[in-house]
Amino acid sequence: MEVKFQWKGGMKFEAMPPSGHTLILDASPASGGTDQGPRPMELVLAALGGCTAMDVVAILNKMKHPLEGFSIKVEAERAREHPRVYTRVHITYRFTGKNLDREKIEKAVRLSQEKYCSVSEMLRRTAELTYSIELGESLEPEFLGA
Repeated sequence: MEVKFQWKGGMKFEAMPPSGHTLILDASPASGGTDQGPRPMELVLAALGGCTAMDVVAILNKMKHPLEGFSIKVEAERAREHPRVYTRVHITYRFTGKNLDREKIEKAVRLSQEKYCSVSEMLRRTAELTYSIELGESLEPEFLGA
């Protein structure tokens, strides 16, 4: 796999992955950027959330377990000294809907974390990676904006 980066001035870069979906990365003004895109370490957490979320949906689809609402929150702590790697990461999986099968959901999350999610496996080599699962009947506010 190859991802190309084009400098756009200051601390701003355009990333061009093989999928063709470009992405802007930038730094905060305090770090010389103009805050026009996410930071690289934020994208690591976004990659983790996306990787495990897609796994879980695919696994639950194979189990024929319908989803009404599903969201993930990724929280992390970083080392104080450089390189400021993630040292602790916690993923909260929130499922909402009627007739949720806890066993199937737990199995899907476990399979993602223990077998399928490459990003989880990479982060686990430098960070303590934990997760929890929340189930609810009603569609509560998602993590985004909540």
